[in-house]
Amino acid sequence: MSKKPTASEMDGVQYRRAKLWQIILYACNGLVGMSVYSLINLASYSASIGYGVTTIVIGYILTCTRILDGVTDPLLAFIYDKVNTRFGKLRVLLIAGFLIEGAALLGMFSLFSGKGFGWITFTLLYIVYVIGYTITNMTAQTIPAIMSNDPKQRPTIGVWTTAFNYLVPMIMMMVLNMVLLPMFGGEYNQAFLSAACYVCLAMGAVGTVLVCVGVSAFDKPEYFSGLKKKKEPLKLKDMADILAHNRPLQCYIASNASDKIAQQTASQSVITTLLFGIVIGNMGISTMLTVVSMIPSILFAVVGAKYAGKHGSRKAIVTWTWVSMAISIVTLLFFVVIDTSQIAVMMSPAMILYVLLTLAQNGSNMCITTANTSFMADTIDYELDRSGKYVPAVVTGTYSLVDKLITAFSATIAAGAVALVGYTHTMPQPGDTCTTALFWVTMAVKFGLPILGWLCTLLAMRFCKLDKEEMVNVQKRIAEKKAELRHKVIEENLQ
Repeated sequence: MSKKPTASEMDGVQYRRAKLWQIILYACNGLVGMSVYSLINLASYSASIGYGVTTIVIGYILTCTRILDGVTDPLLAFIYDKVNTRFGKLRVLLIAGFLIEGAALLGMFSLFSGKGFGWITFTLLYIVYVIGYTITNMTAQTIPAIMSNDPKQRPTIGVWTTAFNYLVPMIMMMVLNMVLLPMFGGEYNQAFLSAACYVCLAMGAVGTVLVCVGVSAFDKPEYFSGLKKKKEPLKLKDMADILAHNRPLQCYIASNASDKIAQQTASQSVITTLLFGIVIGNMGISTMLTVVSMIPSILFAVVGAKYAGKHGSRKAIVTWTWVSMAISIVTLLFFVVIDTSQIAVMMSPAMILYVLLTLAQNGSNMCITTANTSFMADTIDYELDRSGKYVPAVVTGTYSLVDKLITAFSATIAAGAVALVGYTHTMPQPGDTCTTALFWVTMAVKFGLPILGWLCTLLAMRFCKLDKEEMVNVQKRIAEKKAELRHKVIEENLQ
């Protein structure tokens, strides 16, 4: 039986590859990001319970701090560019970022919460959290492009990353809702928020250590070099140039930002409470779906990675976007025509059908996320080929700036949605009455917004030409330019 040719042999490019254990440990960044994500999703409750902030003001605070988060992302590129210690670049930034965000979250959810402080204290702590989160998240986003440029392996990095990003919130949801919440009376209160904070930060600390071990082999100066003999200092105009001339990045921003604002709005705790606690009438269904969909969703991600490796990241995004949109439309119609309370009846036809639809939706979304991870790495390499500068933090920072300026409004949209149905001074609680207005607002946020986001994705990708064949050409040109640079350096040294 003949050996299957590698990507390097088929494309004529000597690709850089990471070991499987390194990919897995890098993917443990999900322990950091998603445990913090699970905690920060409770920020609305912390602001209301611990600091006495009203619902509308909470929305304004979270929106403004989200905009600040976007502004700090490109600024981190200057720090990223200058940090070069004997302990590396990546590990120093990852640890420093987690310590900053961890201290802020500890203060926000436990040390200062419920002690008589008001909205100013909450806002300042949230700003400090944003700074730490920016350092950690932006550094992590640059790592896949550094670890591998093999078009078949990059989706594999996406699989492991997506798997952790999916499993960790599920596990944290189970821990928070099924273990901690009942311990504190079944309602969101200060004691519950403090306990949730310590659990989530412990998970994040473990994840940070594992990621640092996984990236240690790549945390060296040679992995951050460009295609020019003399490294040019980073300037603000570099960001403007990237945003203006990197067409794949422009398309990725339009695609991913539109998806994320919809998904982040729909995943807010208040919207989850509206859907499962009020429309369906059973918060436990949410946790059950989390458990049931765990393995199938990961299997979907594997399928999605193989598809992306074979057809390219761009085509994978388009294909799975169509699938996700179709499933979401069917699910919306399902909610309209049935008695939603029947979904809460164990093993009823309504519950079984809803579970199947949710499994398919989560799996398709996992495939999109996997393809997005490898596509971001592709845009970084495209920029290296285009400008000769290896500036992964500038590319990811430029993307994050625009992305977060757009998605900053997710908390405001969620807060506005619950305010529309009467929750102006209090937060929704499981068991509240399901009115017609509440039902349609929930449907609009949970299903309508994602459908609009996917339509934006399909439109954006029509203008993107960075398909699989073009990425092979990009890697060939980069390899040729690096070889030419090495040859010039050798000639100069001989002279």
